[in-house]
Parts: sequence; C-alpha cells; structure tokens
Amino acid sequence: MENIRTGLSAWTVAAIAVLTPLFLTLLAIWAWKPGAGVLAFLLLLGGAGLVYELFTKKGLVTRAYGFGVFTAVAAAAVLMWMNIAVGGILGDNPANMMYFGVLLVGLTGALIARLEPHGMSHALFAAAFAIMLVPAIALVIGTPAFANGVMAVFGLHAFFAILFVGSALLFRQAARDR
Repeated sequence: MENIRTGLSAWTVAAIAVLTPLFLTLLAIWAWKPGAGVLAFLLLLGGAGLVYELFTKKGLVTRAYGFGVFTAVAAAAVLMWMNIAVGGILGDNPANMMYFGVLLVGLTGALIARLEPHGMSHALFAAAFAIMLVPAIALVIGTPAFANGVMAVFGLHAFFAILFVGSALLFRQAARDR
C-alpha cells in the first residue's frame, strides 16, 4: 500500500512517524558532538529510508526480502553513524576508514547480484566476514580502540556481523520463497 502524496509505502510512513519522536528524545538525552544529531537523522531516517524504498521497489519483495533489506540498511546506517558522528569506533584513527570498505564489500556484492536474493545473501555474508576482519587488523596495527578491552571491541563487531548474517539468512529465505 503506497501513500499517494509521498510515494512512500505505509510501512515507511509509519516507521518515520514512530522513529522521529524516539530520535528526538535520544537527541535530548545524549550529549552528542555538534552535527552528530543531524547526521544521525539524515542517515537513519533519510538515507536508510530511501535505500529501503529503492530496494523494495524492485518487485522482489517477500517479507523475508523486505526484512533482509531493512536489517542490512539499518546495520549499515548505525555503523556509519557510530563511525562518523560519535567519533570513530576505533578511536581517533585513520583505521576507521576500514568501515567504508565493509560497506563497499556489501554494496559491490549487491550490485553484482543485481539485488537478487540469492546473490544478496552472499553479499551480506561477505560483509559479515569483512566487519570481523576490521578489529583483527586494528589489533595487529595497534589502534587506541582496545583501551576498553579486546573483548569489548570484538563484541561490538560481532554484533554487526550477526546483523549482517541475519540479513543474509533472510535473503536466503527470500530466494527459497521465490
């Protein structure tokens, strides 16, 4: 079901209606760097919503495919927000550029797959593998990120890897549903 005025699906309009007040509440509670709130809003509600709309307009939409897109886009948006707005996951270090490589792996895989669910599954498994390489490389080159402990850094990356693997499994299910 599509909103006639905006061209957005009812789900997207509902998500924006629910997430905007939640976002504004979090913005008021947390003391973010200047511009971090604006960037988070643009990434999470603007960019992620538009990417979701573009992916799901392709006509391949099953529930599994839609949830797979949502999970991958949300994980990527939060990852970028944490990396850019919050001050870098690996501290103030050029090693944070590796996160753009992770997204490039997923995006390149999605383009090669032409957004087909089976190929998207492979792309998201590759992104999950890539995100787990980041802390391993950071540990080898010696970044300041490990001041909070090696387990904390690897745990955060494992969280994102789990999101990417979950998305990959949803795409695999979408390929079976077709």
